[in-house]
Amino acid sequence: MEFSKETLQKLYFDMVYIREFETRNMELFAIGKFPGGIHLGLGQEACMAGVCINLEDGDTIGSTHREHGVLLCMGLDGDAIMAELAGKATGLCKGKGGHLHVSAPGKGVLGNNAILGPAQTIVNGFAFANKVRKNGKVAVSMFGEGASNRGDWHEGMNLASLWKLPSVYVLTDNGHAWSTPKEKQQPITNLSARAAGYDMPGVTVDGNDVLAVAEAVGEAVKRAREDKGPSLIELKSFRWRGHSEGDKLIYRSKELLEEWKKPDKEPIARFEKVLLERGVYTQADFDGIKAAIVKKVDGHEKFMEESEITPDEEMYTDIYDVNEEGSVWA
Repeated sequence: MEFSKETLQKLYFDMVYIREFETRNMELFAIGKFPGGIHLGLGQEACMAGVCINLEDGDTIGSTHREHGVLLCMGLDGDAIMAELAGKATGLCKGKGGHLHVSAPGKGVLGNNAILGPAQTIVNGFAFANKVRKNGKVAVSMFGEGASNRGDWHEGMNLASLWKLPSVYVLTDNGHAWSTPKEKQQPITNLSARAAGYDMPGVTVDGNDVLAVAEAVGEAVKRAREDKGPSLIELKSFRWRGHSEGDKLIYRSKELLEEWKKPDKEPIARFEKVLLERGVYTQADFDGIKAAIVKKVDGHEKFMEESEITPDEEMYTDIYDVNEEGSVWA
């Protein structure tokens, strides 16, 4: 698949933006700026950027608690996202969703879902609506390899195939479901093989190669738009941090992490080599883009710091959907 210069540039910007945003979130959480916990997507930038580059207005995407980067790639305001993580009133969900449930349904972003497995049945509802409306839109679900062991995930796959829904299932395989190494939880190497049981295409690609991700997901999205049914895409990647911040990571070695961080394996350094070879950017360009993104994230942090904590009375709002007459929908 050929990618335009503008597409290559956006992919690079999105990945560097995710990396800096999540690095800053890691630092802010460590000094107590975010309540509760936080799960970071560091190391999986290519998965998020490569998926979202294929989506357009009217499509929907739902993800897990590790995909803050999806929100950025979909064009949501970084100020509001960071404020949401901090429980501030200026947050995307008025500080009431936090990092586990931050979302923007009006923009097609179903958000970070902390409950794994059911998300793959929920996304089918949006896919079914698209099919009924014949609007050519798709519904994407991103999740980890652990979710693919759950019964509701299999129910979602079965229904999507049975009804030939415009769903795209994106499985990010980072080798550890929470803290359980893959070889201790799943007997097969490539989880895309599970697609055969539901008579849908299944493909495994290098999740740290953003162009491979974009191409594989692009083909699945095209298939869904043409009313040919769902697909399963498995992305092999690796999370740099623990399941959540505070995880002592006693279940994997430091050497394994260092292996995945090498320039020929980690997503941004790998893509920079491609961009240099194709003459899209120079090293000076990379330095300038990174500096601009640091400044951009500085602005997000400043906005978050200056925002007020969500007041207690907000606890009682946004509970029911209200119609134009002010009555609760039946």
